[in-house]
Amino acid sequence: MRVVYFDCFAGISGDMIVGAQLDLGVDIESLRDQLSSLGLSGYEISSSPVRRNAIAATKFEVVVHQQQQPARTLADIRSIVIESNLSEAVKSRSIAIFERLADAEAKVHGTTAEKIHFHEVGAVDSIIDTVGAMIGFELLGVEHFFCSPLRVGTGLIETEHGLLPVPAPATAELLRGAPVYAGDIEGEFVTPTGAAIVATLCEKFGTVPPMRIVNAGYGAGSRDPKNFPNVLRLLIGEIEEDEETPAEVCATSEKVVVIDTNIDDMNPQVYGFVMERAFAAGALDVFTTPVQMKKDRPGVLLTVLSKPSDVEKLIELLLRETTTLGVRCYDANRRALERTIETVETEYGAVRVKVARDGARTLHFQPEYEDCARLAIESNVPLIEVQAAASAVYRARLKGGE
Repeated sequence: MRVVYFDCFAGISGDMIVGAQLDLGVDIESLRDQLSSLGLSGYEISSSPVRRNAIAATKFEVVVHQQQQPARTLADIRSIVIESNLSEAVKSRSIAIFERLADAEAKVHGTTAEKIHFHEVGAVDSIIDTVGAMIGFELLGVEHFFCSPLRVGTGLIETEHGLLPVPAPATAELLRGAPVYAGDIEGEFVTPTGAAIVATLCEKFGTVPPMRIVNAGYGAGSRDPKNFPNVLRLLIGEIEEDEETPAEVCATSEKVVVIDTNIDDMNPQVYGFVMERAFAAGALDVFTTPVQMKKDRPGVLLTVLSKPSDVEKLIELLLRETTTLGVRCYDANRRALERTIETVETEYGAVRVKVARDGARTLHFQPEYEDCARLAIESNVPLIEVQAAASAVYRARLKGGE
């Protein structure tokens, strides 16, 4: 299978990704042709060979003729992508990235994803960068995505919201759980678009996975600091599906840590608060189980599933926020199905569908509750009707692909 490794020693942005793809051999005419099906106008794309320090790279640019861009909502961007002639894989990946970005912006601004009005990231150039990158990965045949630690930069940047710290708040939210570092050059090195792409696509952050390197491409950033190659490197590699390290390479299995504790003297209201704080601190899952404790007291077994890197802060959270006197920890292996988000159009509107696959097999799918609930209220119909409609559309899509 073909994989890509994002080598982000100089950060990452949408245009750097597309530039690296063009450097790898993606045909710009094929890219231009597919992007035209989005129905957007007033822009042109181009590429040119450049040098960043000692490295030859490709600079991708989107020139927008209209200076004023509409403040598009997530629904607007969904419609633009869904109504195009792009492949379902490109559509679902593109929409998932914008949804991830909308969720991050919503959290930062204290609102909901549907109410977010995209400005910089909703402009034509950002849509072209994001969708263009998904087209490029499809043309390159990439199936799995991995990423290095990210150089985010330092200092302050000027935005539509005024001066913001680096990384920008939305970027920091998108990279929650990913390894990052500032570097020694002031400025923004990871844009919200770049962060959203790797946060959505990548299965693992860290060193280069075991693979046979097939090619390397370099996408240039806009700045050209002295003695520093401001480029993103994409390493394209091949991994045999029957190699002996599927856990490390394909993320079908991973090491996790189980943290649990028995509690019989805590206000039940606190459990919800602790669960929310645990998820915010990076917990993979949190759940409670009723248990019978000593002296016949009813109690609760509170269990937290954690990445090894997050264990200490989650233990500290439990010791601080609950009445427990101690916790237990033990290693476990977790095998997870590949999960993607796809979007279907129903008679009531667009609904995201969470899809679980084992390789090429689709094992099950579930319409997103929030989308169905919102459409049920807007259309004044029962929730189960919207859920059934979304399931029927996706089931028909599956049958059509057989």
